[in-house]
Amino acid sequence: MTDWGGQLDQLVRQRGDALLRYAWLLTGDASAAEEIVQDALVGVMTRNGNLRDPGAVEGYVRRAILSRYVDGYRRRRRWVGVRHLLVAPPSTGSAADDVDARTDVVAALAVLAPRVRACVVLRYYEDLSVAETADQLGLSVGTVKRYTSDGIRALERVLGPVRSASDHDTVTVTATGGPARPAPPGGDADGTPQHPETPRSAR
Repeated sequence: MTDWGGQLDQLVRQRGDALLRYAWLLTGDASAAEEIVQDALVGVMTRNGNLRDPGAVEGYVRRAILSRYVDGYRRRRRWVGVRHLLVAPPSTGSAADDVDARTDVVAALAVLAPRVRACVVLRYYEDLSVAETADQLGLSVGTVKRYTSDGIRALERVLGPVRSASDHDTVTVTATGGPARPAPPGGDADGTPQHPETPRSAR
């Protein structure tokens, strides 16, 4: 019989901080992050008989965290320390300037709707592809593209051009009323025009 209790205990010791950080990015609140992680751990423990791969315990817990966020944990407007979602610009050497840059990120992320923010977190923090993000959230690929693009547009209104941690292409967003970059070949199945493409969306 699989020692799920032992595996979960080991996971908490070795990866507890990473799980809390992930939940924190989704909820925007330290207390809510702790609560959602605990709830996810309990959920995984209680349904361990149905889990097919004991070696993927962290994946099950992360999926449970995301599911609980999407199902009921809604955003709060206190975002702290999420600069690693994006590639930070070179430090100016001024602590005040760096704090201002972090404040800009807080303001930008605070306005994102829950599912839009979830798409941004999964694409940029978890480094998932569009298809993987769609699978995690139970959304269509086209919807993930739209949500991610909308999130990037909202971020760029405050931050300027955004780069992902794993890609070199800058996300190009035109000014209001300016010429938009042509959409990639093909469109969403529902016929909605696509926004300018976000990094890694072709995956």
